[in-house]
Amino acid sequence: MESRSAYDNLRIALVEDDDVLRDSVLVPRMLGYGFDLVGMRSARELHELLQTDPPDIVILDIGLPDADGFQLAASLRDSDPRLGIVMLTGRAENDARIRGLVEGADAYLSKPVDLGLLAATLHSLARRIGRHSNAGFRRSSGKWHLDAEGWCLVTPAGTSIALSKTERRLVKPLMSAAGRLVTRAQIIDALTSDAHEFDPHRLDSLIHRLRRKVSGASGEALPLTAVHGEGYVLKA
Repeated sequence: MESRSAYDNLRIALVEDDDVLRDSVLVPRMLGYGFDLVGMRSARELHELLQTDPPDIVILDIGLPDADGFQLAASLRDSDPRLGIVMLTGRAENDARIRGLVEGADAYLSKPVDLGLLAATLHSLARRIGRHSNAGFRRSSGKWHLDAEGWCLVTPAGTSIALSKTERRLVKPLMSAAGRLVTRAQIIDALTSDAHEFDPHRLDSLIHRLRRKVSGASGEALPLTAVHGEGYVLKA
């Protein structure tokens, strides 16, 4: 059975007063990368959560209705040095970025945020605060592999590329059979519970997007060879 979450018991609070961005974009889309986010719209709600169920990571908008995001980040860092803090803001200028990092943020991401970059940042923070599984965790093996949780594809150079749920389902059978042919039917079975309703052309599109994503994120080409009419071989 596929894990619903990228990390067991990882608690992530998203403090964002834009209801549409929070509830219709970030929360559901990060779930697609394996992260359960608790959404809230104010510093007051965050402080209440800190008293009852403290999060491991806080994704923090700067322009909150009841607090200055920079000051809030500094306060959070002072109260818990291990807390992961990601600032997510429309202010992209260097002065604001520098101030955010100086005040204690681990990462400063500008809106509109690249969802893959946000997911990769959360993966990185989860490893820093010790939420990865120790068994099987490797920094770099010199080979293409999935990380211990199976939510990041890691290149031979050690670059981690966050995978969506669909990408994860696509990559897992290829990685499990590295060096051997995986048929199109086997991959489609991994992608869907109803192969008869799945458009085979969608697989080609998914493969194309995955190749482009890997190349853009790492500068390395995914060593995936197409066997015409049959399937694919991943030379991991």
